[in-house]
Amino acid sequence: MISEFQDLSDKIEQLAALVGSLRQENAQLRQTNLLLNEVNTALLERLVEAQHRIEAVIEQLPAPAAAEEDADTEPLHTEASR
Repeated sequence: MISEFQDLSDKIEQLAALVGSLRQENAQLRQTNLLLNEVNTALLERLVEAQHRIEAVIEQLPAPAAAEEDADTEPLHTEASR
């Protein structure tokens, strides 16, 4: 009977050690998660900033309408018109 209590006591100690290590791992994972969320937020901000800069550059580009007007005014050379 004493050996059964000793076995139970050993198992309780193992369980307590496991719980402690899991708590420590959980705390580390929470820290990593917070850090990764901060990095993700910073990257999203950079992405939005880059998108705004690209949109500003696109707005400064000349409109392609001039090229389309030239194409519309040129006569078409087809077999029927020759």
